[in-house]
Amino acid sequence: MLVLLILHLVAAVVAPLLVRWWGPRACYPLALAPAAAFGWAVARTPAVADGGAVVETYRWIPQLGLDLDLRMTTLSWLMTLLVGGVGALVLVYSARYFRPGALGTARFAGVMVAFAGAMLGLVLADDLLLLYVCWELTTVFSYLLIGHSTERRSSRWAAAQALMVTTSGGLAMLVGFIMLGHHAGTYRWSELAGRPLPGGAYLVVAVLLILLGALSKSAVLPFTSWLPVAMAAPTPVSAYLHAAAMVKAGIYLLGLLAPVLAVAGPWRPVVLVAGLATMLLGGWAALRQTDLKLLLAYGTVSQLGLLAVVIGAGTADAALAGAAMLLAHALFKAALFLVVGVIDHGAGTRDLRELSGLWQTAPALAGVALLAAASMAGLPPLFGFIAKEAVFTAFTDQPLILVVLVAGTALTVAYSIRFLWGAFGTRQGRAPTHLGRVAWPMLAPPAVLAGVGLVAGPAAGVLDDLLRPYPELFGEVHGHLAIWSGLTPALALSALAVAAGATLFALRGPLAPALARLRSPVGPLQGYEWITHRFDRAAVDVTSVTQRGSLPQYLGLILIVLAAVPGGALLLTRPWEQRLALWDTSAQPVVLLVISAAAVLAVSARRRLTAMLLVGVTGYGTAMLFVLHGAPDLALTQLLVETVTIAVFALVLRQLPERFSARPLRRSRWIRRAIGVTVGVTVAGLAVTATAARQVHSVSEELPHLAVTQGHGRNVVNVTLVDIRAWDTLGELSVLVVAATGVASLVFQQSRTGPRPRRLVAEPRQPPAGRAVWLRGGTTLHERSRSIVLEVVTRLIFHTVVIFSLYLLFSGHNAPGGGFAGGLVASLALTVRYLAGGRNELAESAPVGAGTVLGAGIGCTVGGGVLSLVAGEGALSSTRVNFWAPLVGDFYLVTSLFFDVGVYLVVIGLALDVLRSLGAEVDRHIEAAGRADGGLAVDHPKEAR
Repeated sequence: MLVLLILHLVAAVVAPLLVRWWGPRACYPLALAPAAAFGWAVARTPAVADGGAVVETYRWIPQLGLDLDLRMTTLSWLMTLLVGGVGALVLVYSARYFRPGALGTARFAGVMVAFAGAMLGLVLADDLLLLYVCWELTTVFSYLLIGHSTERRSSRWAAAQALMVTTSGGLAMLVGFIMLGHHAGTYRWSELAGRPLPGGAYLVVAVLLILLGALSKSAVLPFTSWLPVAMAAPTPVSAYLHAAAMVKAGIYLLGLLAPVLAVAGPWRPVVLVAGLATMLLGGWAALRQTDLKLLLAYGTVSQLGLLAVVIGAGTADAALAGAAMLLAHALFKAALFLVVGVIDHGAGTRDLRELSGLWQTAPALAGVALLAAASMAGLPPLFGFIAKEAVFTAFTDQPLILVVLVAGTALTVAYSIRFLWGAFGTRQGRAPTHLGRVAWPMLAPPAVLAGVGLVAGPAAGVLDDLLRPYPELFGEVHGHLAIWSGLTPALALSALAVAAGATLFALRGPLAPALARLRSPVGPLQGYEWITHRFDRAAVDVTSVTQRGSLPQYLGLILIVLAAVPGGALLLTRPWEQRLALWDTSAQPVVLLVISAAAVLAVSARRRLTAMLLVGVTGYGTAMLFVLHGAPDLALTQLLVETVTIAVFALVLRQLPERFSARPLRRSRWIRRAIGVTVGVTVAGLAVTATAARQVHSVSEELPHLAVTQGHGRNVVNVTLVDIRAWDTLGELSVLVVAATGVASLVFQQSRTGPRPRRLVAEPRQPPAGRAVWLRGGTTLHERSRSIVLEVVTRLIFHTVVIFSLYLLFSGHNAPGGGFAGGLVASLALTVRYLAGGRNELAESAPVGAGTVLGAGIGCTVGGGVLSLVAGEGALSSTRVNFWAPLVGDFYLVTSLFFDVGVYLVVIGLALDVLRSLGAEVDRHIEAAGRADGGLAVDHPKEAR
């Protein structure tokens, strides 16, 4: 099973490349991935036919007790057949549906295969948390598929609505899963089902939350609005997601949980009422549609309501009928959607008022549609008839529900006839519609699906044996699937429903005014729009009060809440009663006094530059405290970070006013001082309380030993970053890359990844005779921006500083330093080079794009993890590799060195991005504005673009 999921992942990754090579025909080989899932499920039929299960378990996150638990039983076997079989046919269909060169085909192919893989993972997951992950993956992929036509507003709106509705339900479902799993002590459904359920309101809340997720995914009231709107998606998407896959996820979840949770108080009332109402309203709405695709969409809503009722009823006979209807619906509804796609593709319209005579011009297509629509209407000998009879049989002892089911089935018959008449009937005064030659890849998939529905009818006895293990989970099964069960009440009700539906269609003319008047005062779409509008309105009202455009106000509000909420709770612990050693050495209070004085003066400063320098003093003082505590590595890092921060501040301050504000700030200064002191005391108290509340030994006590034995290094800080907590570091590096991209996008007026850094192409201004040129870029600066002393010092120390940064990189595993510190030192060298020679000198010193360096750094960090895997260790863990060389002797390298090199490159790339955006690009803006006093102005800017 895991191999199948990996196969879908690989196919999704290579899909865009294959489409680029072969165009839409790449869908043919891509169809092999879901076809493999179908073939695998067929091969495992004997294993599940007698009620057995196919189980696979893989370790995932053992520290959290999470495993990849996969399990296929009868219900998931059926869904695997549908997901794989229908998915393969839809991809074959897509190969001719999309024209060569069509926009977005590569994205469609990749996302479609990825969706099939996520859906396969959903139906095979035994762990509820894994099921939720796959559940949300289908939501994300469906969002991308529904919004395929990004240039159309309706498509984007439909995708957003589907995402909002299904994601909200999914989050509610997750809470329900957590409640059940926490109570049972496991999230494996196969184990949880055998344990006692919680009682009282706890179970009621958990069940209601899970039902919210299931009903929203399957578009059951009150969540029906997103499915008809989602018809903005291409027809292959509708045929797969909205007939056989995504909307079936909620039904599958009901079927999976019903053997255990159907006895819970709110389960049956909610499922039955919502399902029956959905069946009636969806069927009635389908009769009012003139768009064939919308007609099928509302018909799907009606059928999903029926499936929710039957699957969720919680009885053995209903479960057997539900499994049969699940299969029948996927076969006929996917086939009909594909038929509509052929019509739309050839005629350019889906409006039944504009179509005429297709039964004569496209007889093969009409035959396929007739078979599928007859199965949807429940006519023998098609499998839809067997499933419908099983449904009526299962509810013969519940007359009220049975009456609603017969009425809903009558509506189904009526809109089935309306579909055939609208798509293929002949209309007076309108010329016959011609589709042209229908390619076999577009005709064969719906023909196969309709044909299976025809063959499955006489083979109902075989299917009864295969599906029976699922309803046996509910108890003894009395009903059975058969094409002829005798003259039974169910047969009479079927005949009644067909006659009523045919009569309803025949009276469509006289009933047209009634159909037009009978509508809800507030439709589901209007309800969704009203809710989203109210949320938008509330967001505007809240924003108008809290978002005033003042950063100090935002920060002050956050800090006040921090001091009030955790600080209020802190008072209850009375941290002042703890016995504390105020300092270890007499130098510490001196440094602390300097830090405090600098902080107070920074709050009082009126000039931005003064405040920035005073804040820098607090940072340097913190580094001194690290030194006094015997942490040279932390001190070095803090010192370098503070220096780089001051340099960045200096670049930004060039574009800001010299003073903070012209308004009187005496009162606000005292307010800021009070907030600062309060927050400082609160944070200090929290630190003391948290330290004193420790009940077990600190993890840090084991770090020195782990650094040597597992990380093969003596620098505990560096080994922790690149080995013990390498995953955290990788996440932080990703944040740095995103931050660098954000800074660049805010400053650059063009892509930073397009052109390479600009370099001089003309001779710089000639210096006076006998005057040495220390930096090439320096000669391009205006005389008032130059400092010969700085140029000389930069020329003398630059290479030494870079070599020192490399020393810190390579020695950091066993001595103070590391990739982060080395990268900061190299960044400072580049900063000095820029300050001395301007942007042209920066381009000379680093003739490579910042994005390239950032990408190389992330690549090295990931490569370090791959090397660990190749060496047989866990991802991102250190492996020692021993070497021998002449004149050197024995030495070793640690694979985490490659990770550290990645950190080094990411830091340098970030520095390059900041220098080119806040430095060089701001210089260009200043020059473009005709100013020469705010930046490193170039005297004769002659640059290559």
